[in-house]
Amino acid sequence: MNNLSNNLTNNRYLMPLEFEVLPTTAINLDTEQINQAVENSLKIKNQSQQWQTYINTLALLAFKEWLTERADSLTVNEDKCTVFQPAIANVIPAVANLQVGKFKVCLLTNDSLSDDEIVVPRAVVDLPEYIAHFYVLIEVLEEQETAIVFGFLSYQQLIKKQTVANLQPEADWTYQIPVSWFEQKPDDLLLYLRCLEANAIILPAINNQRTQILASMQNELMALLPQLQLPNIELWQVLTWEQGSAVITNIELLNWLDNLQQQGHNYSLQNSLKDLFKLLTQPAINVGRWLWDELDELAQELSWQLLPIIAPAPVMRSPVEEFQVITNQLQSRGLEISSQARGAYHDLLLAGIPLRLYAVTWTILSESDPLWTLLLVLGTSAQNTLPGHLKLRVSDQTSILVEQGINQEQGDSYLFTRVVGNWDEKFLVSVSLVDGVELTLPPFTFYPGRSH
Repeated sequence: MNNLSNNLTNNRYLMPLEFEVLPTTAINLDTEQINQAVENSLKIKNQSQQWQTYINTLALLAFKEWLTERADSLTVNEDKCTVFQPAIANVIPAVANLQVGKFKVCLLTNDSLSDDEIVVPRAVVDLPEYIAHFYVLIEVLEEQETAIVFGFLSYQQLIKKQTVANLQPEADWTYQIPVSWFEQKPDDLLLYLRCLEANAIILPAINNQRTQILASMQNELMALLPQLQLPNIELWQVLTWEQGSAVITNIELLNWLDNLQQQGHNYSLQNSLKDLFKLLTQPAINVGRWLWDELDELAQELSWQLLPIIAPAPVMRSPVEEFQVITNQLQSRGLEISSQARGAYHDLLLAGIPLRLYAVTWTILSESDPLWTLLLVLGTSAQNTLPGHLKLRVSDQTSILVEQGINQEQGDSYLFTRVVGNWDEKFLVSVSLVDGVELTLPPFTFYPGRSH
């Protein structure tokens, strides 16, 4: 049994249970649901947040059962639900972005509603990405293995009451909301979910300037975010709310933070964070267009040149022919290159050293999500040996994937590496010298649809 399971078991014997008559609407939680909640909470690396994720997962499972018993025609979509996304669940202790029918629902949990107030994360009230049409208050009685849907509050009601009461957020990015604000007839929520039009509750639009805002904060965030590598340090203790909003609304940045304690061992933490910001804020070259013999506007602007379909190498060695020699060598080493692969090359100048970067892409068949691959070959445009202090680095949105240098004993004439990702992943390529001189290309992305 895992540690959390032990803790859950031991918690039941910390104090004697007081007899309490539960309402007939109480939802009993079975062993399967409890085990599912334990398993989900263990995905949270921050142990201090595991318990809240456990309670939130129980609330979600109970709420789904409550809906099924009373309105089984309502569809529930958990695809974007934050409790199943560890990086978000770690910083937002609520069940946000649950879709019920046409409405966004946010579940707020408490283990006792005898208190006059409930703690609500500021993110689900102030950030459009997590705001809901309805906020549902659920009491989770973990010791009794029971949950009770207590009441609900629409977004319009919440904002109206917040304005009248002049309710201000706490320093730890929470609101203390009176329980009395919630309508204590939860069955009325079913009527709204079935009969109300979604546009009857207008939600604020998501800020379409998020990327620009993040870019403007890049330097300050790069200085502050590494502090979160220390144990038990939370976002609100390091960042302002404005900085925190930029972070909380970016899933790639949250994922990077979620893996922060495992970074910095093999690669530079600062380089990893710097690459991430470039991936998030810079325009990308769409290599998927290469499959249709097309360069997007960014690739054309940067003077990338398309390579022809790979064929046996002739005797002469133009840039195209040189790459054909390279691919023959790679294939002789066991690297398979698809016959559908397409590539391009780009000449670089790094500290006076003429370099040539070849990039080749193709799709990979997969039983689950479609994949794409990017093969990179770095050489010199003059066909000379690469300088021994040259490095090639490739990063994605989570970390540095590859950082390799020249084998001086072998006198390599080129560096090559290959990375694979889903269609929504980007790769950032940097070429550097040991004296700090570095050149970073725009990110590579993959959308194979033809342009019109």
